[in-house]
Parts: sequence; structure tokens; C-alpha cells
Amino acid sequence: MTWETRWLRWPDFWLPSDRTETAKALREAWERAETERVEIACAGGHGRTGTALACLAVLDGVPNGEAVAYVRAHYAPRAVETPWQRRFVTRFHARPGGA
Repeated sequence: MTWETRWLRWPDFWLPSDRTETAKALREAWERAETERVEIACAGGHGRTGTALACLAVLDGVPNGEAVAYVRAHYAPRAVETPWQRRFVTRFHARPGGA
């Protein structure tokens, strides 16, 4: 079975290469998850996946400063691996126009 995919250039342990495109992709995933199955994945499932999930939590109303702890509590304790990934989440905007 094949399904639609969307790849983002996002080096392991780092931040997305295109933050605007990443914000768009995350917003689309969050919107589509209301009626469709959406999967977020990276090689290890912790750093990039955790960062993306924390941003989705922000879109869903979790305050930026609590999103990493939320994902670590509800997904994986090692989620969001680096200080710059944590900072990316704290600066992520729930409204379009910011990343």
C-alpha cells in the first residue's frame, strides 16, 4: 500500500533547513489529523520526531514552554534531543507566518 508522503530536509540532531516550509508542513499535518491518519517519523524517533510532535502540541494549544515536557511525558522521555531543538519549539508560532 502506498500513501502520500512529505519529506523535509532536516539533518539529524539539528533543525529543519527550511523553517517556513516545516511550519507549513506541521500545520497541514495538524489540520489533516482531524480527519486522516498522519504519521511523523525520523530515523531514531526522538529528536526530529519529538521536535515535530512538540510543535504539533503547540498548534493544539499546549504552551510553547510546556510542549517539550508534554511530549516527553506522553510520547518518549528522550524526545527533543538538543538545546536548539528545544529552542525551536519555544519559538514555534501557532499562527501562520511564523516558524
